[in-house]
Order: sequence, then C-alpha cells, then structure tokens
Amino acid sequence: MRQQFPGLQRTVAGRPAAFLDAPGGTQVPQRVIDAMASYLASSNANAGGAFITSRATDQLIADARAAMADFLNCAADEVVFGPNMTTLTFAVSRAISRDLKSGDELLVTCLDHDANVSPWVSLEERGVKVRTADINPADCTLDMFDLSAKIRRNTQVVAVGWAANAVGTVNDVAEIVRLAREAGAMAFIDAVHYAPHGPIDVRALDCDFLACSSYKFFGPHLGILYGKREQLRRLRPYKVRAASEQLPDRWETGTQNHGGLAGLVAAIDYIADVGRHHDPSASTRREAILAAYQVFRHYERELVQRLIEGLLAIPGLTFYGIKDPAKFDQRTPTVAIRIDGYTPRELATHLGDRGIFTWDGNYYAINLAERLGVQESGGMLRIGLAHYNTAEEVERLLKELRTLAK
Repeated sequence: MRQQFPGLQRTVAGRPAAFLDAPGGTQVPQRVIDAMASYLASSNANAGGAFITSRATDQLIADARAAMADFLNCAADEVVFGPNMTTLTFAVSRAISRDLKSGDELLVTCLDHDANVSPWVSLEERGVKVRTADINPADCTLDMFDLSAKIRRNTQVVAVGWAANAVGTVNDVAEIVRLAREAGAMAFIDAVHYAPHGPIDVRALDCDFLACSSYKFFGPHLGILYGKREQLRRLRPYKVRAASEQLPDRWETGTQNHGGLAGLVAAIDYIADVGRHHDPSASTRREAILAAYQVFRHYERELVQRLIEGLLAIPGLTFYGIKDPAKFDQRTPTVAIRIDGYTPRELATHLGDRGIFTWDGNYYAINLAERLGVQESGGMLRIGLAHYNTAEEVERLLKELRTLAK
C-alpha cells in the first residue's frame, strides 16, 4: 500500500521521511496525481459547453458528486464543492445570517479549528450572540453538560467539530445533533479531521450541514459541503446572477477546480479499493468505503496506543488529550505534547532536520490553545498518524524525543 504513495519515498539527509503530519494534509496515492494530470491533458475545459471536452468536464462533475454521495451517504444533489472548507463555511454562515435577528444565539466550542468558529462569530455584527462550549482540560474532551446548558430556545445553529484537529478528540456528534434538533436549531458539523479516520453517514447523523476537505483524506486541496436538500433550497446563498438556481449549483460560486474533482474521485476510489482488498464481498462503493475504514481504525488504534504509551514514559513531557486506552475509541491518532526545556518549534525543527515531519503551533485551534494556556508560548507539538504510517516510524520518533528529554 505504501508504494502507491510517491511522497512516502522521499528521503531527508539520506534517511526515509516519516510523514507524521497527516492532520495538516495527507499524502496522495499515484492514481490521484495521474487522474488530475490526465484531466488537464485531455479534457481541460469549462462546464456547460457544446463540445467534447466540456461534456467530459460535465461528466466529471457528476462523477465527483456521485463519489462524494457514496462517501457521505447522501444524494448527489446535496454535495457542494468549493475551494476549501473555510470558504464553504463562510458561505453557509452568511446565508443563514439573512434569517437571523437580534437576540438569536449560535453555539460554537473552544475545541474547534477556527474555520468552524470565526464564520459564526463574525455574525455578531448582526446583533446575534455567539456562545462557546467549554472543555474538560484534563483530557481535552467537550464538557457536554456545559454544551447542553448553552443550547437554548433561541439557539439557531450549533457548530461543532466531529474530531479535534489539535488533540484528536472525537466528539459525540450524534448526541450533539440530537440536542440541537430538540431545540429547533440547525447542526453544522466540521468533519475535516474526522474524515481520514472514520466513516461518515450524514443520513444516520441527521445533521443539517457537514463540511470536509479532500486533502485530509488522500486527495487534492478541495472543500466539500453536504447540506440537507431542504436546507440548501430554503436558504439564500450569495451568488452571481448567471448562477443557476438548481441544486447544488446555486451554492457553487464561479468555476470549480475540475482537476481537483478528478483527483477527488481517484482518492475515494483508492479508499474503496482498500476496502475491497480486505473484504471482497463488498458489492458497492459505499460498502467498500465502510470496509476500508474498519481496517484504518483498527490499524491506527494499534499505532496510536504504541505512540501514547511511549510518549507518557518520557520525562518532562506534557500530554494534551485522551490518554486512557479505555477511551481510545473517542480519539483519532493525533496527539499534542510539550517537553520541558524546548519550544514546540524547536522540537519540530529538530525532528524535521532528521526527516520526521510534525507540526508546531496552534493549528488554528486558537480557542483551545488559549484555554490550555499555551498560545503565548508557541502552542504544542502535534504528531498525527494516518493508515500509511508504520510502527517503525513511531519508534523512530520516540527515540528522538527520548534523546531530547535527557
């Protein structure tokens, strides 16, 4: 499987590169690169034309919607494409703001990436109130009592991440959606960090909106939004006059990234092929996707358990997030740490010079970094695994960190 990812063959100072930076963007299989290059070489055109390459682009867009519909378990006309999750979230928040009035409330959390915070906080200029659900700082899990208490009769939107990109916490989004629905509020789910690690079923979840980014699940830079058909029809997006009123076109501003859509289809087909390899009985692409995520989750749990056990044995190390093995089903294989005597940037630089790629900072989870008291001192060092990582890479990282902690 690793041989399908050309980026994994990179070396640094004669040593294999260890890509432990997956939460910032995963590597892509060769088929994604080939699909994008093939489209640009043979079918590059805008949509809606009367000639062959434009018709090929129309078909590609339809194929991409069908692939994402299988990925999310929704209808193809409920799939909206855009440049990134942040832009799509702003589009939704602005459309929702048309119907808001002074005194209405929105709820966000201090665990989330700012892309699911600022688009909602910006609406306070319209006279609405944005409340923030707190966390349990001991393990960086959402304080569900605080969250439920802040969902009130005048709450219009509950915006929450499925998984925390900084510390890996997987939230109980099914319960959060239920609480929002009970109060008559819309539920907006940021699934960017969850998407490479767990299966998504928007029908079962019953959320109003869900956003993700394909560059986090082995594809190109592209944003994807699911919206319930009735919500996509009811709300009024900001758009140009020439844009169609049909779904989902009315939500897509300007020409889309057609080469990126070709890569998206290839990325989803890669995931499905992993599933078929492990479960030949999978008869549909959706079934194959679900089979792949069973494999991903099992393997990643083994890796993150090895990683966390090793980290907790390092002297002077502070660990942020869930570290109880009994609760590992509530986290992704993403962890955040600090080590006494080093800034996170110093740690990341030391590791990077030795071919081990990690991230330092707040990763745009600004509220969380402030809540944990690390924002002013460089944030945290984030180590993020994907299914293409190995136990040997984990041991190599731990060895380097042990050396630094002596």
